[in-house]
Amino acid sequence: MKIIVIGGGASGLMAAILAKTPNNEVTIIENNSDIAKKILITGNGRCNYWHEDIDNSSYYTDNENHLKKILNNQSTVFNQLTSFGLVPKNKDGYYYPLSNQASSVRDMFKYQLIKKGINIINEVKVIDIKKEDATFIIKSEKETLECDKIIIATGSNAGLKEENNTIHNILKRLGHTINPILPSLTPLIVEGAKKYNWAGIRTEVELSLISDYKVIKEERGELQLTNEGISGIVTFNISGYASRELAKHNDVSVQINFLPDIKDVHTYLNERAKVMGNVSMNELLNSLLNYKLTGLLLHLSHIDGSIAYNDLKENQLKWLINNITSFECNILDTEDFSRAQVCTGGISLSEINPDTMESTIIPNMHIIGELLDVDGICGGYNLAFAFITGYLAGKCISCLE
Repeated sequence: MKIIVIGGGASGLMAAILAKTPNNEVTIIENNSDIAKKILITGNGRCNYWHEDIDNSSYYTDNENHLKKILNNQSTVFNQLTSFGLVPKNKDGYYYPLSNQASSVRDMFKYQLIKKGINIINEVKVIDIKKEDATFIIKSEKETLECDKIIIATGSNAGLKEENNTIHNILKRLGHTINPILPSLTPLIVEGAKKYNWAGIRTEVELSLISDYKVIKEERGELQLTNEGISGIVTFNISGYASRELAKHNDVSVQINFLPDIKDVHTYLNERAKVMGNVSMNELLNSLLNYKLTGLLLHLSHIDGSIAYNDLKENQLKWLINNITSFECNILDTEDFSRAQVCTGGISLSEINPDTMESTIIPNMHIIGELLDVDGICGGYNLAFAFITGYLAGKCISCLE
């Protein structure tokens, strides 16, 4: 039986290795000059490939039930990676290779491909896929290939300078539903960000995403402030929700609590001032907030930093506390696909068999990884999903020989 895997990323490599048996001929065709290029840049070159807490709550999808069935295989797939030779290192729930090198993950797959005798054809751009009777015909710019079963693992537009929707358009023509594809795990553009002069500030916050006056997502973590808006993991984890709300043309904003560990800031400042004496606002806020952020919040509250806390008017104090705990700014857009780590949207998960990743519309075609409408938060969740879906597709094919 001939199997072709389109895409040499995390999901495609896993699928190819599992699908290969003595009676199955497996070929990977890859658009880039080499396989696993995205793997090399994940986790700042260390490859955070898994997380110890994987469940539906860490993902967005259009079919929660299908996702749950897929994720039920996580233990089996994690053990499979270990059996390939990947030595895990758990740091606060985040899994990395013990070497702390993403190249270890890529090389692990390359060793398996060589041992299995899997063919790899690089620099092949697929332009069309057709099915004639029981045969798939894959047309590229260079040649035409045929196979009995096909696994599509081309990934998303994340990280690309130019969008490439060729595969999505092919699958749409073949009958699949394509949910809107939008950037996720990406910075957000804030209205008037440059005027705040806050670029370079990093601070622990509680971040709330608001759409049409309703809080739809909350996250806690380190926020990075930029010339264009906001970034950092806490921003990335709400960015997919922001993308979808903006696509609906809703009014989208974020509310930032710069002192999330202090429940009652008013009482806290009063008590702090009693202990410290009649200090200036600059001194009172020193060590509580980044000094640059202190200056911005005081300025926006129309308070001179040299004024004594005891001399503040009640409305000034109320305004300051509101800016510290509920700073709100409008979100104009997300950064483009080139800045995104993953995408939200894609092939509807409802049109996939969650046990085998086979299309319910096109028999013998398996669709895996980032092509599907499933996106996770930061922390190894997206790579884990890619590995799990690749495993299910490959295992299904190997069991059918």
